[in-house]
Amino acid sequence: MQPLNTLLSTAAGYIWWPVLFLIIGGGLFFLFYSRFIQYSYFLHALRLLAGKDGNENGPGQISAYKALCTALASTVGMGNLSGVAAAIALGGPGALFWMWATSVVGMSTNFFTSTLASLYRGKDSNGELQGGPMYVIREALPKKYMPLAFLFCVCCMLGALPIFSANQLTQALVDIGLPLVGVEESFVSMGVVTISLQKLILGIAAAALVAVVIIGGIQRIGTWAGNLVPWMIVLHFISVVIILSVNWKEVPHYFGLIFTDAFAADHFHGDPFLGGLLGGMIMLGVRRATFSNEAGIGTAPMAMGASKSVEPVREGLLSMLSPVIDTIISCTLTAMAILTTGVWQTAGASGITLTSIAYRKAMPYGGDVVLLICASVFAISAMFAYSYYGRKALAFMVGENKSRWYDYVYIFTIVLGSVVSLEVVLNLIDIAFALMAIPTMTSAFILAPAVMREARRYFSKLR
Repeated sequence: MQPLNTLLSTAAGYIWWPVLFLIIGGGLFFLFYSRFIQYSYFLHALRLLAGKDGNENGPGQISAYKALCTALASTVGMGNLSGVAAAIALGGPGALFWMWATSVVGMSTNFFTSTLASLYRGKDSNGELQGGPMYVIREALPKKYMPLAFLFCVCCMLGALPIFSANQLTQALVDIGLPLVGVEESFVSMGVVTISLQKLILGIAAAALVAVVIIGGIQRIGTWAGNLVPWMIVLHFISVVIILSVNWKEVPHYFGLIFTDAFAADHFHGDPFLGGLLGGMIMLGVRRATFSNEAGIGTAPMAMGASKSVEPVREGLLSMLSPVIDTIISCTLTAMAILTTGVWQTAGASGITLTSIAYRKAMPYGGDVVLLICASVFAISAMFAYSYYGRKALAFMVGENKSRWYDYVYIFTIVLGSVVSLEVVLNLIDIAFALMAIPTMTSAFILAPAVMREARRYFSKLR
């Protein structure tokens, strides 16, 4: 399988670079095309998030708050604990600056794509209103664009599989949880492969928990996400505040270094792709931020398109908050914990390992437990949300009644991802997510004037 894995890994790299330019270039286009109008209503978006100025009696399946929490459940995941750590390990403190810049651009992308998802909703085979890039293409564009809708759905079904989240969850539980209870990892042979018995048990338990929630549909997923997401963000925030309070003298230095190091690239250790160290670091920050907040990929519009609303612009404004909460707040918290503890230059450490070293150094008693709880909640909530995206994509193609089969495949892959290292499949998932951006951004480019007409109408009425 190694030659195939190498081929897919190379393909993923080549596909992601032009897609990143599509996402960032598209975000800049939306930013200037809208003349920054949505940013001037940021406080209004916060009021909508707080349940004010909204309308919960519109057509749809869940409240706007639950829709946003569903979108956040997928974006605020393991990438916020491990992805930003990998970016700092490769690019130093300056990589975070480019993650911030990407998230600001991603706000405009989310505003346009999620407004369209609510503006051009369509009915599924059961007559329920649904949203997402595939429905936008079907309802608003000529039939010649329908292949893009099916491309999005096929890639979404693959990209939404929970292999990465399940793998990282069980790995964290084995690495941190088992030593705490004095249990050593044991292995069993199953035919030609040897697997971890503890990971298998944990994978089955995680699959059972996820099954109870996702089989209840978007209403139950939205309820769980609405309860879990605020708590996981608060827990993450409190834990980092403790770390920063221990290392408070280092905070001003490293906060300033994020800006100065962004253009110096003195600490860049990655592949200087696209010309020099600075270009390599910029692209590193852009790619990590895109993986984290998924702006332009099309997942957030699928969740926001299910919300009860009579004003599409409201869903765009709420979705605009997602990159702020995910990257500017959550990723920054993890980054500052890693920087102020001084572990960011630890040789050979990256990802969740680097984050765990920071927690352990700042909180010798209980730091591992706090990180384990954060990782568990982040991973489980992400698995809730992604199941909805994959099933919704299959329902678009074959009908709602047959889409339940995706749930069974999804639950099985949780167990599968827990016990084996599927590098080939993970590379396929990377490619699938990259390809999802093509239909999402193409439809948004074409229909951008419709978004602005709706925005001018809404903001004029609001004033």
